Amino acid sequence: MMTKVRLWPVCLRGAVVASCCGVSLAFCREDEGQSFIKINSRLNSSGLVRCGRAVWTVVKISFDYKTTLMGLDRNSEKYSRLMSEVHLRSAVKLRDLCAINGGVYIKGAQYISALDYLLPMEYVETMKVFHNEAPQSTMADIYRTLEEDLGVSPDEVFSRFDVVPIGCASLAQVHKAMLHDGRTVAVKVQHRDVQEHVTVDIYTIELLSKAVAWAFPEFKFTWLVDETKRNLPLELDFTHEGKNAEKVAKIFNSCTFLKVPEVLWKWTSRRVLVMEFCEGGKVDDIEFMQDHEIMSDEVSRKLGELYSEMIFVTGYVHCDPHPGNVLVRKDCKGSVEIVLLDHGLYNQLTDEFRVQYCKLWQSLIASDVEGIKKYSTELGVGDLYGLFACMLTARSWNVITSDGIDNEPVTDQEAEEIRSGVAEYLTHIADLLDRVPRQLLLILKTNDLLRSIDRQLHTSAAAQSFLTMSRCCIRAVTKQRLQDCDSWHCRLKARLDFVIGHLRVTCYQIYVSNVGRTFRYLLALIRVSRWS
Repeated sequence: MMTKVRLWPVCLRGAVVASCCGVSLAFCREDEGQSFIKINSRLNSSGLVRCGRAVWTVVKISFDYKTTLMGLDRNSEKYSRLMSEVHLRSAVKLRDLCAINGGVYIKGAQYISALDYLLPMEYVETMKVFHNEAPQSTMADIYRTLEEDLGVSPDEVFSRFDVVPIGCASLAQVHKAMLHDGRTVAVKVQHRDVQEHVTVDIYTIELLSKAVAWAFPEFKFTWLVDETKRNLPLELDFTHEGKNAEKVAKIFNSCTFLKVPEVLWKWTSRRVLVMEFCEGGKVDDIEFMQDHEIMSDEVSRKLGELYSEMIFVTGYVHCDPHPGNVLVRKDCKGSVEIVLLDHGLYNQLTDEFRVQYCKLWQSLIASDVEGIKKYSTELGVGDLYGLFACMLTARSWNVITSDGIDNEPVTDQEAEEIRSGVAEYLTHIADLLDRVPRQLLLILKTNDLLRSIDRQLHTSAAAQSFLTMSRCCIRAVTKQRLQDCDSWHCRLKARLDFVIGHLRVTCYQIYVSNVGRTFRYLLALIRVSRWS
């Protein structure tokens, strides 16, 4: 009987992915087994039909898990083999749902493809197609939207307009064009039917989420629906995206390696965004980096610096850093430059949350269990602080509390240990995500996407990224302490702690550097020679 009860978390694992992070994209194949080659140009299904397809897909996935795994020993080899097979079948069902539906759910699919430490690899690998392929509108629809929003014929604005898009996303597609004054621009045009389908899709997800929560109270995924409903209207307004781009360019104007394309407001509206065109390769394009002599470690380091500054210091965070939204290139001086695209989704953290989050990360880096417990509790996690720490760092609790997350990179054994424990703790993860402050949810998504990029780049800069985070946390906490101080000796102590904190980080940086490793090697040789 216990086996039958424990099977339901496994069944719902696939169902929840479908209902709460459901994906819809239209495309077709040439032959069975071949990669997708053509994207359907219209999202023309009725709301009722779209809803029915999503519901039917969830039912089939749930039924497949239950009937396939019922009565099997969870520790047996047969169970593991059949589990992998049903994962793959379920992932394919979601992908095939994409052949008819379309629009907003692709963002969920992109998120799924970043969770390779948390979700089965069958889902992750199947969903990675959404970083490169998405619905493509016809040129007739593109021109029609341009004319409606700009109030003039596209020929009056552009001297050249490339018919093949340089990028297709869940809500829009981007074309390269040239203005009559000779400037090359990127033109982002929203899919015509996306507004209508967004409403239907959101209500569908909400319905499925409530149905799952009613049938199985231990699963709480309403937070995902709430966040989507709150953020999506902002992402569908391209004037809002343009303002975000200008704001982040102003805040980080001293960051010399960051490039934010300039917005051309004269030709920008709610459904059309015209920006300066920037050349570059996707942040996970290893071949592009090799061809242009760009070191992946440097890219990872600069990306880490940028997002540490956003999260811990300014509190203004770009929350959609999937590979299609981040380019890398060399500037005119030969330095590596990060080009940040798609500014539709930002998170403005409150000062109180930001400082608490800084202190939590300081405790995580220092393997301070009491600090982890204290600041996790302040963030509303309570007795799930251990699981919360593992989710934030994507490391095992043993590494967090003993080895240190900044000492060694994630091993294959540790990654498999984390993935294998997900089924057991899925209900706790759902409970945890329902507890935490809403502003933390987008931070978790951002962390997942950044970690995914690091894994794609195969970087060895993990220790360096934690050093960068430590420095940013020290600055943020010190700034808050100075604001709260009401005496000169309080301010003096805060500044002394700031200096001491940075000195410790510098010493550790030297210790883990090549110089430090060489010194430790020589010291070991001296000891050996003395004993011999």
